[in-house]
Amino acid sequence: MNTKSAWTLKAQEQPLIIAGPCSAETEAQVLATAHQLKDTGVNIFRAGIWKPRTRPGSFEGIGRPALAWLQRVQAETGLRVATEVANTKHVEQGLQHGIDVLWIGARTTANPFAVQEIADALKGTAIPVLVKNPVNPDVNLWLGAIERLEKAGIKQVGAIHRGISPLGKSVYRNNPEWNMPITLKKLRPDLLLINDPSHIAGNRQLLAGIAETALALHMDGLMIETHLQPEAAWSDAHQQITPQALRELLAKLSGRPLASGTRSTTDLNDMRHSIDYIDEQLIDLLSYRMQVATEIGNYKMQHGLAVFQQERWAELLEKHTSLALSKNLNEEFITQLFDRIHQESVRRQHGVLPLIPVRAVAVGQ
Repeated sequence: MNTKSAWTLKAQEQPLIIAGPCSAETEAQVLATAHQLKDTGVNIFRAGIWKPRTRPGSFEGIGRPALAWLQRVQAETGLRVATEVANTKHVEQGLQHGIDVLWIGARTTANPFAVQEIADALKGTAIPVLVKNPVNPDVNLWLGAIERLEKAGIKQVGAIHRGISPLGKSVYRNNPEWNMPITLKKLRPDLLLINDPSHIAGNRQLLAGIAETALALHMDGLMIETHLQPEAAWSDAHQQITPQALRELLAKLSGRPLASGTRSTTDLNDMRHSIDYIDEQLIDLLSYRMQVATEIGNYKMQHGLAVFQQERWAELLEKHTSLALSKNLNEEFITQLFDRIHQESVRRQHGVLPLIPVRAVAVGQ
């Protein structure tokens, strides 16, 4: 097993930047991407070698042959290289090929047995290991995975915040749940904490805002998926950006090209793209809500229930306004917004319950 002394991975004045394709697809793609990234401020080149997929039949990575490609990246560009491991076989092969940094993915973090096996396989090594938060909002599970590695003697362990898998539709691929990294940082202020805006966004238009928020929360760096031709990527095409786009993003985040207090036309266009995407998501969510309201109308018709239920409306309104206030939204605005949403919901329910009269303007389901 490779036990060579590893380099030191730690917080620095400038954010630590990890970038590269979601998946290593071909040797030419990996090397060309790395060469374009080497002078952009990137510290570590990342590429997925093994790709855990929800269902069989999807592209699950090139596997061991791609590790040699990462060795060429090291030799030709001088960049450190990183990849994800999910079992002991991955660990052994990664160490054999001199990979500089390993990370444990969200699905693996959620399984303490898998993390323990990886920790045992890493005993006696000095390689840095980063741990993504689990797919569920459990800070203790995240911290437990980190502690298992530390108890195995791994001296350099850090964390990656990639958000939480949403239960329903969301603007984000993974909801940020910013309280998770904040809590982890309070519990372990010594830990290196990296943000993964690519997996939170799921869409490149939202990337900049998430990255800005992460750095504003004093996270130590960013992991951003970067591809020569994002639209043609074999995995996660929508959330990857080109090396040139990464260069522009990092320049904006550092503030170098802009005078203090000013924003460029590119900034404005990026923000408008974000607004457009969020608006599309709002419309999708409203459409989904109306479908559920119609299903509720069918249920009420089958069980002889009235459309308007005062207690339900009062409960919804109180809950929505309380949540809105906690998120710095105007109470009157939220009340008027949900009043109109409820009116449309009731109108749809009366489509399946034509004989029940409307008894109020603002009603609940």
